Amino acid sequence: MSARKDWTRFDRLIALGLYCELPFGKFYQRQPRIIEVAQKLGRTPSSLAMKLSNFASLDPVITGSGRKGLEGASIADRELWQEFMQQSSKVMEEVLQALESLGEGEELTEGELLENLLPANYHGESIATMTMRRKGQNLFRKAVLSAYDYQCCITGVTDTRLLVASHIKPWAADEQNRLNPHNGLCLSTFYDRAFDVGLITFSVDYRLMISPELERQRSNNHIRETFLERAGTTIKLPDKFSPLPEFMHWHRESLFIQ
Repeated sequence: MSARKDWTRFDRLIALGLYCELPFGKFYQRQPRIIEVAQKLGRTPSSLAMKLSNFASLDPVITGSGRKGLEGASIADRELWQEFMQQSSKVMEEVLQALESLGEGEELTEGELLENLLPANYHGESIATMTMRRKGQNLFRKAVLSAYDYQCCITGVTDTRLLVASHIKPWAADEQNRLNPHNGLCLSTFYDRAFDVGLITFSVDYRLMISPELERQRSNNHIRETFLERAGTTIKLPDKFSPLPEFMHWHRESLFIQ
């Protein structure tokens, strides 16, 4: 294996996919996923780990927290990162295609494939298109959950079976940001549903806001303990892919029930 090899756009897309998949604290050369993907790319694990750290040096959430990636990001790294920030869903689709080409494509179970076929809003799309859409959703989930270190940002629940990568602007409301990790929050299932239907939202300073519709259910112990007693608490912000203020503003103004 060559110790030095030029980075192509394809290689960078793979690295960006891995950046989405792994929590910030796992960008090191002995990490099994980094070793596995590096071998397929014909690179050393250290060079791939370094590229992830280069991307981290461009992420304002990481640099703003006082942590730093390596400061060796190239012009091409910066250009891809900027493109990712401006056209996240488009770049995420490219990442998926690159992962498929490398043999890193995710295999869907029969149940997941059937789930793709059930909704009536796919308007005649082919099975291949629907399958790629589902894989995109899975990559979005990995990016959001890893950003929050696999914890619900309100409750701290860590069981991934109970966690959802919740869209701030719903899938149907913003096609351009369907796969944008900045358009996601890691929520437990109950909070995800409440957020999705506008029963909760978050203030400018990321404090939990409760709809009057839930306030009127104060006599219900579960509603009171689950939601009302947490009103005003600040959510845990992610290690990367911070939720964009304009998305949060949209949710407060367009979906939250006041």
